[in-house]
Amino acid sequence: MPKTVEIVLTPKEAADSASYTAAAMKAAGVSSPDEVAFCRVVRRSIDARRHTSGIRGVRVNMAVELWLDREGRPDPVHFEWGDVSNVSASRQVVIVGAGPAGLFAALELIERGFRPVILERGKDVSKRKADIAAIQRNEPVNPDSNYAFGEGGAGTYSDGKLYTRSKKRGNFRKSLEILHFHGADESILYDAHPHIGTDRLPRVIAAIRETVRTAGGVIRFDSRVTDLLLASDQSGVRGVVTQDGERIEAQAVILATGHSARDIYELLYRKGILIEAKPFAMGVRVEHRQELIDRIQYKTADPCLPAAAYSLVAQVPSGLSGAGAPKTRGVYSFCMCPGGFIVPALTENGECVVNGMSPSGRNNVFANSGIVTQILPEDYADLVPHFGPLAGMRFQQQLEKMGYAQGGGAQVAPAQRLDAFVKGSRCGEVLPASYHPGVVASDMDKWMPRFIAQALRAGFREFDKKMRGFLTAEAQVIGIESRTSSPVRIPRGREDYMHPQVIGLFPAGEGAGYAGGIVSAAVDGAAVAKAAADFIQTKK
Repeated sequence: MPKTVEIVLTPKEAADSASYTAAAMKAAGVSSPDEVAFCRVVRRSIDARRHTSGIRGVRVNMAVELWLDREGRPDPVHFEWGDVSNVSASRQVVIVGAGPAGLFAALELIERGFRPVILERGKDVSKRKADIAAIQRNEPVNPDSNYAFGEGGAGTYSDGKLYTRSKKRGNFRKSLEILHFHGADESILYDAHPHIGTDRLPRVIAAIRETVRTAGGVIRFDSRVTDLLLASDQSGVRGVVTQDGERIEAQAVILATGHSARDIYELLYRKGILIEAKPFAMGVRVEHRQELIDRIQYKTADPCLPAAAYSLVAQVPSGLSGAGAPKTRGVYSFCMCPGGFIVPALTENGECVVNGMSPSGRNNVFANSGIVTQILPEDYADLVPHFGPLAGMRFQQQLEKMGYAQGGGAQVAPAQRLDAFVKGSRCGEVLPASYHPGVVASDMDKWMPRFIAQALRAGFREFDKKMRGFLTAEAQVIGIESRTSSPVRIPRGREDYMHPQVIGLFPAGEGAGYAGGIVSAAVDGAAVAKAAADFIQTKK
């Protein structure tokens, strides 16, 4: 068996394979390099806290695996998927959406001898790129092909972060290994906060598509699902209908549509299929110079250190009164992008929606993060009588339209200097920004819902106590960050993952309300696919 040792190094040492190998050998009591057949990193994290390890400044904690000469080398990660091209129609499963949940559901189905048929409303990653470029040029958005919709889902062209806290819901490690097998860098297997990068992830997604098709699975683009085929009493699903009227039958349907597929929520609501309102959050993007974040976090300038990130959370007064009303609400950073860009993530014209992304090198001069606050049911209670479980979604849409009106047209976004926003003072200037469609000065706290502005102001003050220098005139807020997660959940069983009302319907991923990022969606998609396969097997 290999020997695993824990070592603590400087950033320079950790970046050099000879240095960390020598340190690992010393920790393992191995005297000669000739005794080592193979050395690999299995865990790596950066620690900028004050400590007593003997290393001054930032340290890198590493776990390194040594394979001694007599043990040989470990086999590389390898996967093989069988051929399902000729399976019977009874072993066909329709998957709606080709994001992480849909693609990993397809791989899991193939492993179990089922043929997946993926229907994706958008385009493949290559053609999708042209539609995204058009949005950046302030041209009209294609509602089926944009930053949210298309092959790979919302994460493909808006970052590629793989960190998740949902590691107990399924095989988290296997999901990372599949991504690595399809071209992602090996570092995603051991970094504490793994990241592919929006410049590399499209190639990985395209490789997964090729695996699915080579194995006999089907992926159809420009195939938006507009209806469900249901039994006469609506107790079970029989398939789907696409926008051109084609009926595709299957014994099971996996809904993996993503958090922006509002038409699917509306379809389910119209058909009387149970959906629920769920907690969500909205706010703004804040953008700093990356060098400022590096100084705050590392207290040093070191070319061997990656662009610094941060994770912040605070509890602030809720702004609500009355019996039973919560006294506080959370404000937190979301999808922090070191060395990244802010991008227009709208899915319909007439909206203002921003998101963040980073290339693999995280080498842009700016750092950005969503800073959002909880949206509580009491905040949109007046909409519930009219829209039921869709009330939160309508509230979300209202704020996006307000942001659009402030931006002045196309994808131009409202912006305000951070210090002015927190003070509630007017500021007619905007700072240079990474947001290519352009920004326009706006007193954002004057038009956004009062409770959101108050919560964000209080949150920024608290964040500055934790990261001195965070609240500065050299940063600005850009809005609106509204798609942190879906405001709607499609319920399902805890064990069988099936909708409680419609037999054979399996909600999955972010759009169903059960994931929050690339890997958690991938893990969830695989788990749902297993449940769908078990359902069909049992049905026989």
